[in-house]
Amino acid sequence: MKRIFLSLATCFAVSAHAGAIDKLHRFLETTRTLRADFAQIVVAKNGKRPQQSVGVMMISRPGKFRWQIEKPYSQLLVGDGEKIWMYDPDLRQVTVKKMDAALGSTPAALLVGSNSLEKNFNLRELGEREGMEWLEATPKSADSGFEKLQLGFSGDELKAMELFDNFGQTTSLAFTNVQLNPALPAAQFRFTPPAGADVIGE
Repeated sequence: MKRIFLSLATCFAVSAHAGAIDKLHRFLETTRTLRADFAQIVVAKNGKRPQQSVGVMMISRPGKFRWQIEKPYSQLLVGDGEKIWMYDPDLRQVTVKKMDAALGSTPAALLVGSNSLEKNFNLRELGEREGMEWLEATPKSADSGFEKLQLGFSGDELKAMELFDNFGQTTSLAFTNVQLNPALPAAQFRFTPPAGADVIGE
């Protein structure tokens, strides 16, 4: 679940003529909140039986996010600025970690963390592929949990994201119905463990 969310990304509304890295910087400078629907495909190293899911993601910078998988099963991850809560309703299990420890050099840090990207990531332009302009972010930390992250822009929007983790697994995301800087209820970025749920972690 952690790797699923931390592959999370967003849509950047900036100049269509800017490079992908410029668009990423512009997003961090101008976007405070974001809401989008996502479709996700996870392919294991052997390439067999890809897992597909859909849901909704929300971001409130700095430091807060909500990642809700709705189908084919329900899972929720909430970052409240101090802790990250991962809830699996089927297992009635909550895993909680401190925000700083769980983010670090992760994909989520690109979107909800500070603007000093080059401190934790090496960024490079990848050029055009499949009608999109691509950017690659490689973590400087060896224990980030993923190998690299690629973002694909079409016009003014980031339409695709691909995360390559350290286990040979690839997570591909596509975003639709993107809203930039909407008013999002503060309650969306708070989490209280349900009664009877097992809580693991901090």
